[in-house]
Amino acid sequence: MGVVGDRTGPVRSRDRFLHGGSVESVEGTVRSPILSSWQRCQLLGLSPDQSTLPFNEDFDPDGPLVRAARPVLDRLQSIFAGTQMNISLADGHGTVLERRFGDTSLRRHLAPIQSVPGFVFAEQVAGTNGIGLTIAERRLVQVYGAEHFAERSQSSACTAIPVRDQLSGRIEGILCLGYPYTDVDPALVPLVRRAAQAVEQRLMEQSSARERSLLQACLDAGRLARTVQGPPNGHPIGTNELFQSELDQSDQLILKEKATELMSSAQLASAEVPLPRGRSVTLVSRPLTSPSGVEGVVVEVLLPKNPEITERHAPAPALTAPPPLPPVTPDTPSTTVRAPSTPGADDSADGMVRGLVLVGEPEVGRYAVAARRRLELLAEASNRIGTTLDVSRTAWELAETAVPRLADFVTIDLPDAVLRGEESANPATEMHRTVVHGIRKDCPFYPVGEQVSLRQTTPHMRCLATGQPVLEPDLTAAFGWIAQDPDHAELLLAHNIHSLITVPMLARGVLLGIASFYRSQDPAPYGDDDRSLAQELAARAALCIDNARRYTREHTLALALQRSLLPRGLPEQDAVEVAHRYLPAESGVGGDWFDVIPLSGTRVALLVGDVVGHGLHAAATMGRLRTAARNFAELELAPDELLTHLDNLMVRLDREEGGDDPGVGVTGIVGATCLYAIYDPTTQQCTMARAGHPPPALVRSDGTVTFPDLPAGPPLGLGGLPFESAEIHLPEHSQLVLYTDGLIEDRLRDIDVALEDLRRALAHPDRAPEDTCQAVIDAVAPDHPGDDIALLVARTNAVPPDQIATWVLAADPALVSDVRAAAVGQLSQWGLDESAFATELLLSELVTNAVRYGAEPIRVRLIHKRTLICEVFDTSSTAPRMRHAATTDEGGRGLFLVAQLAQAWGTRYTTDGKVIWAECALDAA
Repeated sequence: MGVVGDRTGPVRSRDRFLHGGSVESVEGTVRSPILSSWQRCQLLGLSPDQSTLPFNEDFDPDGPLVRAARPVLDRLQSIFAGTQMNISLADGHGTVLERRFGDTSLRRHLAPIQSVPGFVFAEQVAGTNGIGLTIAERRLVQVYGAEHFAERSQSSACTAIPVRDQLSGRIEGILCLGYPYTDVDPALVPLVRRAAQAVEQRLMEQSSARERSLLQACLDAGRLARTVQGPPNGHPIGTNELFQSELDQSDQLILKEKATELMSSAQLASAEVPLPRGRSVTLVSRPLTSPSGVEGVVVEVLLPKNPEITERHAPAPALTAPPPLPPVTPDTPSTTVRAPSTPGADDSADGMVRGLVLVGEPEVGRYAVAARRRLELLAEASNRIGTTLDVSRTAWELAETAVPRLADFVTIDLPDAVLRGEESANPATEMHRTVVHGIRKDCPFYPVGEQVSLRQTTPHMRCLATGQPVLEPDLTAAFGWIAQDPDHAELLLAHNIHSLITVPMLARGVLLGIASFYRSQDPAPYGDDDRSLAQELAARAALCIDNARRYTREHTLALALQRSLLPRGLPEQDAVEVAHRYLPAESGVGGDWFDVIPLSGTRVALLVGDVVGHGLHAAATMGRLRTAARNFAELELAPDELLTHLDNLMVRLDREEGGDDPGVGVTGIVGATCLYAIYDPTTQQCTMARAGHPPPALVRSDGTVTFPDLPAGPPLGLGGLPFESAEIHLPEHSQLVLYTDGLIEDRLRDIDVALEDLRRALAHPDRAPEDTCQAVIDAVAPDHPGDDIALLVARTNAVPPDQIATWVLAADPALVSDVRAAAVGQLSQWGLDESAFATELLLSELVTNAVRYGAEPIRVRLIHKRTLICEVFDTSSTAPRMRHAATTDEGGRGLFLVAQLAQAWGTRYTTDGKVIWAECALDAA
């Protein structure tokens, strides 16, 4: 806070601002409410040198507010006796109604504007000051020295607070303490709060006194004083006793709720009120005036006097009377009364008995009805807002809940970053219109999708800066809102939009957006109760949006991780023609994956799997399994052996995640399913094994679709259970379709129906795999998948017999030269003379090793595809090992030579031996 003498802080900032400085040049040195007020003053064309203010002669110096405040003002005056404290009471429009001074001599020395009631201190005429800023901010404010807009107030400070009607929440007045800036004391804030609460309590007591006078007027009218003959024992029945004997507590609550609505209408009226068990009673409301002139309404219930009639209306047995109702107290806003304890009833000719339900002022009834409707709206909002984890949908649910019960139009602006699941670094400059919703569609709000640029003076920016809702009761006088876009504001005002509440959407300290509520049809402006309701709705929606944003972020991260772990492209190979699809679940990324792995001898491995669970952990586990599966495949393991190794891996992962506690496993992960198949185009045989995974679909060349009955196998992660492989002959151009359970499992569809849909979608053998993929997704995949879907379609190819050459020989070293010669001749037939030398060396080393260390029979095979593959088979299980021979060693260089001549080589085991293979590029010399 700056003072006149120093040239720092707000003083210097104020000078810079008033002499044309930008808002940015003073931001950070001036509090946000003060800076916003200065900007509004500039827009209004106010001058800091203005020395006169409007004087309102038409104010009531003895009105209800002044009468309620006088004892409090007397107490404040005694507390500050002898000081330079200026105590002011203003009405809700800024007109000063009463002034008190700690030092009574100040009245003689101060200018009339500072000492005489009647002057108006609203911000739009007086600039930034305590009274005017409190009306604008609608909360306690403090203004120090140079923060005042007017020059005349630079040496003073003030603390001001609204005084509210506790029933309506409406600001009835402003209590303001003015003092020299040197007398600033933190104790003033709690003191002025207690003073305002005391005035509010006295206002409530005035309301209670009026209601007591209405009740007495009702009793004095004699309507409840007469008696009627009671039951056979001869005792008379009091109206309240009859009321309670015929109506239980739940019935009475229903009647009081309806009576409140009748009381708010302030006119003679009646209503038939249905009660449980097929009963009904009649409520009647009548205007009433007390001797002191208080106008109110009395609401009575009409009950049958004849017991037989009562029985017809209420066939259920008589209920126990509820406990007595509480007496009238000054804190009771709407008086609920019983009839006098003396017996009495109205023996009218219509055979009805009257019982008093409510008596009070119509305005109180309106407040009660409005309060109940607000509670109903909040209860409804709990069910309607946040039904999905979608940011945009949650924002729409907020708007749909608020229209038309709170607002006629709602707009919601969110930064793009929030829609992406992130936090916005600068929300004020990144707002985009996300929702426009209202009672009609022709209102000219900025359209959805458009970027919203906000000026500092707008209510929206004020709520962003303060983190508090901003209420503009009268948009025609909201100069900061109009200055944002005068032409656009004029269009909105032409559509009768007259009141605005704008609320920051905050959750866990993060600003997520702005919700704006506009009123047009109801002529009454928004009040503070409406503002509180809008704030509560926006807070609930903001929490749901933050949950959705966090989910979106996690979903995006998990999806990015998962996609990075899935194959980015399919490897080149000749065994199958492959197409694939991957669809993530709507509700969370899972652990589905697929892979195509080229193997030796032109074979190919096809793999699909599904990790149980969703989220980042499932995606990470999927990545570990897929990597492990590729490594195991490189070892040329059979399908059942590969699944065994994956099963052991899952057990280890579970143990690592759970530590030593046997009851704790992988978070959200309890296992996985997998299907692994190896297809050999030279034999057209496919070997498959599965671990708890759905069986594949097989499409024959004639269009027949079958689901081979493979051994199911246990899911991965159980440990210790065996897996079995099965072999199936796949003729050329057959289609093998592998998928995860997300394709066929859906809670809205039977799995047998899904499999039949899949069968029909696949019954087109002439279709390319890419087209088959799309057809399956279109026909079988759920509209809103609850689980990931991985789909792999492979159409088989076969290696022609003329591209394969095979020789069988005994374990005789003399036969090695014959094989070399035969191989060179075969290469010449294939037109591969340039590869003959390298191939001859490879075969010589491989066949020699087989003859020397292997067992008969020995088989040699050449395959001519995109590479030249040399294979040597023998029946022993010992595998060769490459080593670096010393210069004095006579052997040990054969496999080193093979590794140099081939682009890849290795060993794979068969059921009756092993195969040593090497691939040589076709241009090798």
